Amino acid sequence: MTMDTAARLLRLLSLLHSRPQWDGAELASRLDVTPRTVRRDVTRLRSLGYPVDAEAGIGGGYRLGPGGRLPPLLLEDEEAVAIAVGLRVATTTTVSGVEEAAISALAKLHQVLPTRLQERVAAIGAHTTQLPQGELPQVDGEVLVTLAAGCRHIEGIRFRYRTHDGSESERSVEPLQIVHTGRRWYLVARDRDRQAWRTFRVDRISEPVLTGSRYRFEDPPDPVALVAEGTGVAPWDIVARVRVHTDAATVARLIPPSQGVVDPIDANTCEVRLAANDLGPLVSGVIRIHWPFEILEPPELRAAVHEHARRLLES
Repeated sequence: MTMDTAARLLRLLSLLHSRPQWDGAELASRLDVTPRTVRRDVTRLRSLGYPVDAEAGIGGGYRLGPGGRLPPLLLEDEEAVAIAVGLRVATTTTVSGVEEAAISALAKLHQVLPTRLQERVAAIGAHTTQLPQGELPQVDGEVLVTLAAGCRHIEGIRFRYRTHDGSESERSVEPLQIVHTGRRWYLVARDRDRQAWRTFRVDRISEPVLTGSRYRFEDPPDPVALVAEGTGVAPWDIVARVRVHTDAATVARLIPPSQGVVDPIDANTCEVRLAANDLGPLVSGVIRIHWPFEILEPPELRAAVHEHARRLLES
């Protein structure tokens, strides 16, 4: 294989990666070759283990199919730096087994990075420190992969689940999505036995098995909202309801799902729910709201906010 042919094959792979399907004539034009050469190059890629599918006729063309070897990644400078920085972060992940793989991948990437990019990655690494987050539960990487496969293929899963009090049970679920809060991983799924939507902490899931059963969701919930409800509101003793006189999207930029739940009422009004075990954090949360608001409940929070405002006025 000549150098020109090798370079052309890499270019062809890059084009096939850039969009789902290509017409043969268009590929020939991009590569400045004949359609016959494109066909020969596709045959060469297949012999190297790359599954290139071809369909004749109107609407047909070439596309890179699933499986086969991992194609070479042709990265722009900014993409290469982003991946290298991301791999550095992955070396401290809470997903077991990923750290070692990230270190190995980072070493391989470092070998092929141009010197100018190695210096940029090294500079970022030398001047970046990750804030310690305390003791976080480890998530089994294989468990996470199986759950993700169930979500992707819309396939039922059975697993063992350990609750907060240590008791275990077998669950049969229809998975919807995995949500990461920044500290923990959650599976959002419909529990088939209970006929209800549930959130499951992934670090408490063991022995997941794909069942092969398929399903269809008629009206699935918002996974992020469901996790926010289950982690940010339900576990706490005091739940505050605040009506805010601006649109929900604007308020959600101030109060993300990890801090509270924002429900739209109409185009110009929404309701915010915040939760805690005492009034102090709720007062701090409410006074951050920039727009006109009314505290609906509890009345103790309304009194505490008024007292806080009085002290500020007197200071």
